[in-house]
Amino acid sequence: MSVRVVVADDQTVVRDGLVTLLKLLPGIDVIAAASDGLEAVRLVGEHDPDVLLVDLRMPTMDGVEATRRVRADHPRTEVVVLTTYSDDDSVLSALRAGALGFLTKDADAESIGRALQAAAGGQSIVDADVQRRLVEGTTKRTEATVSGLTPREVEVLRLIADGLSNTEIARHLVVSEATVKTHINHLFAKANLRDRAQAVAYAYRLGLA
Repeated sequence: MSVRVVVADDQTVVRDGLVTLLKLLPGIDVIAAASDGLEAVRLVGEHDPDVLLVDLRMPTMDGVEATRRVRADHPRTEVVVLTTYSDDDSVLSALRAGALGFLTKDADAESIGRALQAAAGGQSIVDADVQRRLVEGTTKRTEATVSGLTPREVEVLRLIADGLSNTEIARHLVVSEATVKTHINHLFAKANLRDRAQAVAYAYRLGLA
């Protein structure tokens, strides 16, 4: 089954180029394109796509706010950011808003396709250079312990950020899925997290991913 995608970018040449590029990829179905964040939110509401591929800097409503609204109003739709801006504030703002993937515009077609497929499956993909800079610029693992998480909860958080499902986490830790769910419930409550996308952002902020 193809991943249904809405593309949002304010630059016509970039937007049209992305649509053309993505239509050449197997398993990707571009169903609509938006020129700003407000239109992107509207199109997501109309078409119920699997993934919104969105730029950050756009008029009327930027990509961060569009991401926040889509994740709040249409939680079935995941968000992947594709932008020129890869500074730490942009990345963290997007991840905190609920984006599951973050790529820069020098990514090739195959990388974008993989990110869209991964997001549709609930997995996070962040550009390697962006990820490395985030890890280098954030406080390391010890901060998670200070924040009240147990070592096992920190480990579960890291595995969530790596894109593992509950079943895969259970297999990795050699515990039951019920135990994994308990750990997740505890760490979500302690860190005031609403969903896995926020958990991924939290993990990146702590340098765990």
